[in-house]
Amino acid sequence: MSQMIPNIIDPVEVSWQKELAQAYRDPKKLLTDLKLDPVSFESGFAARKLFPVMVPRPFMRRMQQGNPNDPLLRQVITDVKEFTAAPGYSEDPLEEQQGAVPGLLHKYKSRVLMIIRGGCAVNCRYCFRRHFPYEDNALSKRGWQQALDYIAADQNINEVIYSGGDPLMAKDNFLGWITEQLEAIGHLRRLRIHSRLPVVIPSRLTAEFLDWFINSRLTPVLVLHINHANEIDDELTAKLQPLKQAGVTLLNQAVLLNGVNDSVEAQVRLSEALFRAGILPYYLHLLDKVQGAAHFDTQEQQARILMEGIIRRLPGYLVPKLVREIGNQPGKTPLDLHLHPGSGKPGDLSGESIDSRA
Repeated sequence: MSQMIPNIIDPVEVSWQKELAQAYRDPKKLLTDLKLDPVSFESGFAARKLFPVMVPRPFMRRMQQGNPNDPLLRQVITDVKEFTAAPGYSEDPLEEQQGAVPGLLHKYKSRVLMIIRGGCAVNCRYCFRRHFPYEDNALSKRGWQQALDYIAADQNINEVIYSGGDPLMAKDNFLGWITEQLEAIGHLRRLRIHSRLPVVIPSRLTAEFLDWFINSRLTPVLVLHINHANEIDDELTAKLQPLKQAGVTLLNQAVLLNGVNDSVEAQVRLSEALFRAGILPYYLHLLDKVQGAAHFDTQEQQARILMEGIIRRLPGYLVPKLVREIGNQPGKTPLDLHLHPGSGKPGDLSGESIDSRA
């Protein structure tokens, strides 16, 4: 059913393409504008050859000037550790570089993932697809027909996920077109978008985007990628409100990152900030073991202890599921937790199982 778009859109839209074009591609310039000495980071600059630097200015403005350990900066600044060849890490940690057909990954029975665009608005240094062969999945409208035929032929598929790269790097006229093609496939029910672009450039949530996404017959779900509470500002919150009011399900996936958000306090602040912005925590991923990002990883036992602390601080609906994704598995693999009895003081979970939390 067609819905009216809430009249909350700024009539003078900031061009997200312009903001994308103005993104930082030189780590030295980024550091200088943050009032940091580039010399302290110089040893890592060569990692640009492994994975380019890309940092939009709206995201940079949420970083704390003069803080070399800013949690947002740490996610995007090059590091000499990216050259370390760590055992157990690979260029294809989820074993997905061979898709069902070009542009399409079919890892789970009821849903497929479409690699809509290869590029991203921000290059996170821990990205599990930093080595992905996007050039092999760059398709024209005609090239997408094979993927559409594949989806139409499998009655088990009821959900399509737009991914990448970042699918919202595509223009809205293309996204509207391919969504129309999917709407014609009767057994599809939901359309899910996984994107970090609205987080780093909130102006991407344009009136055109709302038009095709909200008015689709497919139930819309938007999954954002936010790792730290400081990534959520008033601009992002305001841009999400029309989606929320139109009934779009807003979820968040985060990655547990050493030195960024690997504390109970950081995770509690993130969940609370997400909820204030109208977003529900969904998954907290252990790092996918991609070559070049081992320095971001945390031990599973450390993650379990962290989750115990989160559970003691938050209501159940604000506790993300702690998972690891393993290649060729039929779904995410949750990590088992075993809560230890508390002291009986307020805030403890003495004698309560995980399932009985509030």
